[in-house]
Amino acid sequence: MSTLEIDVGDLRARSVDFTATEFVVTLADGRKIATPLDWYPRLKRASSAERANYEIMPMGIHCPDIDEDLGIAGMLAGRRGA
Repeated sequence: MSTLEIDVGDLRARSVDFTATEFVVTLADGRKIATPLDWYPRLKRASSAERANYEIMPMGIHCPDIDEDLGIAGMLAGRRGA
């Protein structure tokens, strides 16, 4: 039996943006991951100022004002926030 491995490339975030309905992360290599804001209840309830206060970590995003950590790999896998 063989195992399928997929090279997902560089998963470091470069920037974060929000639309009315989406959480959008631009990766270091230029790809964008857009996920529904509904998947992340704390982000959805957060104010614009709270959303704007984020830290780019090696493999994800940390939002200290709302105590939310979002991993890029989880976003790609379709994992929703709690």
